[in-house]
Amino acid sequence: MSDLAEVVPPGCADVVEELCQCAAGGTASGSRAAEERFRGLLEAAPDAMVIVDDTGTIKLVNAQTEALFGYKREELLGHPVELLVPGRFRTHHTEHRNAYAHNQQVRPMGAGLDLYGLRKDGTEFPVEISLSPLETADGLLVSAAVRDVSERKAAEERINELAALVESSQDAILAKTLDGRITYWNAAAHSLYGFTAAEAVGQHVSILAPTDRHDEIGVLLDRLRRGEKVEHFETLRLTRNGGLLDVDVTLWPTRAADGTVIGACAIVRDISDRKRAEAELTELYEQQRHIALTLQRSLMGTPPAIPGLATASRYLPATQGAGVGGDWFDLIPLGAGRVGVLIGDVMGRGLEAAAVMGQLRSAAHALAKTGMQPRQLMQALDTVVADLDVPDQLVTCCYLVIAADTGDVTVCSAGHLPVLVTDPVESVRTLPSPVNAPLGVGDVIYEQCRTTIARGATLVLYTDGLVETPGSDIEDQLTQLIGTLDKLADSTPDLEYVADHVLASLLPGADGHDDDVTLLLTRLPAAPLASAATALPALPESVPAGREFLAGVLDAWKLAHRADDACLLASEILTNSVLHAQGPIGVHVCRTVIELTVEITDRSPHLPQPRVAAEDAESGRGLLLVRALADDWGVRPTDEGKTTWFSFKHPPARGDG
Repeated sequence: MSDLAEVVPPGCADVVEELCQCAAGGTASGSRAAEERFRGLLEAAPDAMVIVDDTGTIKLVNAQTEALFGYKREELLGHPVELLVPGRFRTHHTEHRNAYAHNQQVRPMGAGLDLYGLRKDGTEFPVEISLSPLETADGLLVSAAVRDVSERKAAEERINELAALVESSQDAILAKTLDGRITYWNAAAHSLYGFTAAEAVGQHVSILAPTDRHDEIGVLLDRLRRGEKVEHFETLRLTRNGGLLDVDVTLWPTRAADGTVIGACAIVRDISDRKRAEAELTELYEQQRHIALTLQRSLMGTPPAIPGLATASRYLPATQGAGVGGDWFDLIPLGAGRVGVLIGDVMGRGLEAAAVMGQLRSAAHALAKTGMQPRQLMQALDTVVADLDVPDQLVTCCYLVIAADTGDVTVCSAGHLPVLVTDPVESVRTLPSPVNAPLGVGDVIYEQCRTTIARGATLVLYTDGLVETPGSDIEDQLTQLIGTLDKLADSTPDLEYVADHVLASLLPGADGHDDDVTLLLTRLPAAPLASAATALPALPESVPAGREFLAGVLDAWKLAHRADDACLLASEILTNSVLHAQGPIGVHVCRTVIELTVEITDRSPHLPQPRVAAEDAESGRGLLLVRALADDWGVRPTDEGKTTWFSFKHPPARGDG
């Protein structure tokens, strides 16, 4: 019985040995006691116990046999043991049983074979059977301990399946100890790294890392020791021939039954092709983005530098998609110390929005140069948007005209965000403006208003990309913008610094904004050095009176050398106003550091146009003279009529005036 424990299922060896001792018998009284003990041990056995005689007839079974095979005890006793064997195995079973009778020893039945039991309901299940001879007074009995190994077989099959999957995986799979020694290496790991399993197993995993990444191995092992899982860690690894691979590594700790981390497994995937493709896509994306941004900047144009007007502007394309959008801004010199400031935003993104923006900017610039008022410009742009025939296209826009001599700002906003005013004296405030619908709505009468702004004040214009950011409330962002400007207002800093500070405060993560951003700061110019004005009736005597007024002003300003040309041009314009307009006629003269401007205002809405006069005509040459002698000139409509103006650049003063 020395080898009994090696062949009897765990938990049965002691029981079977005692059964053998009980079967040996003794005295009559001892035999009865032994039999009772025998039966008690039989029932206590953890496995199904089937005892047969030398003919294969079942003599004894225990309760576990009934439960395992589905028979009642009386259905088994006296029947051949082949009742519990599937039909296809019965012939061989009989042969094995007969052979056992001639070679009695404790051993497993059918060593190396898959054995199956047969239940009463006809189902088969895998079993392990251990045979033990029992010498009794009635002859040889054989005890068979039968154990259902269905769960173990299923587990083994699952393990085999997993092993096959691991070995056939296209990803490299390896296992290692917590100190980094490789313990498993599949075929894909051989293909990926070039090391065979024999070469890799037992080596430290650092053989796979470039020298500059050895510290990375230590960090990963530390995380695994703490029980952490590392998913999709992208890094570089080294092959057997010294080549570098881009890989994606997933690592997870392996644990003992008590949960203790005892090692780690890794799945490694070659992502070199993906990385190359990503690099190519990134390069292509950057090329397309560069082309798109070049196109947009070409459409947006570069606003001119206007002497005497301090400005700072920032344009940030969206960092997602092609980057192009519908933002634009423009600075338009209108002459006579007036400047047009325009900002707009075509809703949406992409080349279509940029194309619409380009058309609107060109149209707005051309319309503004005619001198039309902001509300008239908006009315015209609304028609342009409608003519573009872009479905559901809305455009917000704001146009301001700044008069340098008076500090007046005339504004018309088509649904755009409010313009802010900041100066050293007052807190940041909103520039008053009527509420108008965006361009493209149609059938809207646009309104404008005029406000006088203090010298040195700064107008802040912007698009929604600055204040309408993901995860934030636009009202909160506007409040933050006002607060940021308020903190800077006291010191009246450089506008370039203000622009950078505003962007840094409102867009701290500027690499992640999903809309283009435009910011424009315009500081009102200083007051003119001198100005003078008079009003005249629409009578012929007003022409010489106007010349006399202008000559007197220029003489007082030490600009008498400009008087002849200025009075000639003023006389031509005054004559036209007297002949074709109603009074009063206003004459306004303004001198700045860089120019002298004369404006004549009348009540006629008719805008004069230069024309070639016939040789015998007495009129028609006035505007031709203005064009020939003035450095700049123009006509702009007003609510009451029009203003015709001309200017001379850099008037050199005589004397000490």
